[in-house]
Parts: sequence; structure tokens; C-alpha cells
Amino acid sequence: MTEQARRTIASYATYQEAERAVDHLADQDFPVQKVAIIGQDVRLVEQVIGRVGYGAAALHGAATGALPGVLIGWIFGLLNWLNPVVSGLLLALYGLIFGAVVGALLGVLLHAAQGGRRDFASVRSMEPSRYDVVVDEDVADEAVRLVTGLDSRAGTNTESASSRGRRPRNDLAPS
Repeated sequence: MTEQARRTIASYATYQEAERAVDHLADQDFPVQKVAIIGQDVRLVEQVIGRVGYGAAALHGAATGALPGVLIGWIFGLLNWLNPVVSGLLLALYGLIFGAVVGALLGVLLHAAQGGRRDFASVRSMEPSRYDVVVDEDVADEAVRLVTGLDSRAGTNTESASSRGRRPRNDLAPS
């Protein structure tokens, strides 16, 4: 397996701009299998979406326990050879109730065990600060020419590696 030298041809503030540049290259019959979009300077962003109390912990635990409970009850019901449909549905209902109750209890116990250290719910995401469009070194000059034409027509504020006053990076990546 050989590694191909790559060069950054442009950097964009949003993924949509980088995607538009690659789409433009594809429209110009550029070999896009030699292109990559790389997110740089990635940071973890955790957006808090609400407070979690005992009620919310119980509700989350009940929802989490209900699904395994219903599945286990349904499977045991299917093992009844005399009347598998009725038994399966009845045991699935019992499993749903039992799983929800056990899940709610465990949710409340785990919330209490944390001692107030994490009384909030959140959603985590990874966000790059910029997106670099990189291409294999053997086609980099053509890609710079094509992307420069796109950027001048659109009037976007893009920086190619050569216009930033530094040498383009040669990132080694598998081809």
C-alpha cells in the first residue's frame, strides 16, 4: 500500500462551502476520488438541553427498561407451544410493565448515586473550526485552477494554501 502526498488547495469556514467546491470539481470532470474534505481544529461542544431531576431520571429509566422487557417477554411467549400468539402478546405486555418499573427504579437509584454531580441533560457534537479541501499532489495544480475560478465567481472568502503566504502542506494519506 502506497501513500500519496496531498496538498491543501482551499480552506472554508463551513462544510457546505467545502462540499460546493468538491461538487464544482466533479462538474468539471475532475477525478474526485483524489479529493478529501478534512475538518481541522475539532472541538467538543456539549449543548445543555435541560435539567434532570428524579422524575426525569425515572421516566428515562422506564423508557430504557421497557424495550428490553417487551422483547424478552415476547420471546418467552413464543416458546409456549400451545398458544404462542396470545402468550407472546400477554408476556410482552407483562415484560413491558416489568421492564418499565425496574428501569424507573434503576434510573432513580443511579441519579441519586451521582449525588447531584450531573443534574442536567446534554447533547455532544464535534465541530471543526475550518474545512480543508485536499487533493493528491499530482492533480493539485489543476484543482487550484478550477476552485479559484469557482471562488472568484461566487465572491467567497476562501484561502488557498498558496495565497496564505505559506507552503501547502503535504499530508500523507492512503490513496
